[in-house]
Amino acid sequence: MLAINRVRRIYLDELGEVAETSLGVGVVKLVIEAEETAPQLARRLIDQAKQQLTDEVSKRDLINLIETIIVYKLPKKSREEIEAMLGLSELKQTKVYQEALEEGKQQGLEEGKQQNKLETIPRMVEFGLSLDAIAQLLDLPLEVVQQAVQQTDR
Repeated sequence: MLAINRVRRIYLDELGEVAETSLGVGVVKLVIEAEETAPQLARRLIDQAKQQLTDEVSKRDLINLIETIIVYKLPKKSREEIEAMLGLSELKQTKVYQEALEEGKQQGLEEGKQQNKLETIPRMVEFGLSLDAIAQLLDLPLEVVQQAVQQTDR
């Protein structure tokens, strides 16, 4: 395919002025940008998107994409640090943040349910239920019930 001259290679670092003015090329460059310089490029791209795009949905989607790239590029930064870095106060409104928040809520609910089940085991033992019956009632593996009882006995 490359030999038939229908495909042309374009190196991002050789694009020069096109890379500076094109939002699309800039976003692609952001993916490969060094961590140290990525925030500056992201800020410039966000400003450029705000100035050049008139369709609010497209503008918001592009800004969300830029924020997502930065979130993945700088995983050790907090939400507040990224907001400050990009000059944004609406990071909480981004799809990435909303999805992460929902995922965290679901995980917390599941952990809470599991914890509640484990806390009921000692009371069930006091009422004389067998460990097999407790495991069945709580839909837990017998080993988990046995471990909970052992921890209570300590």
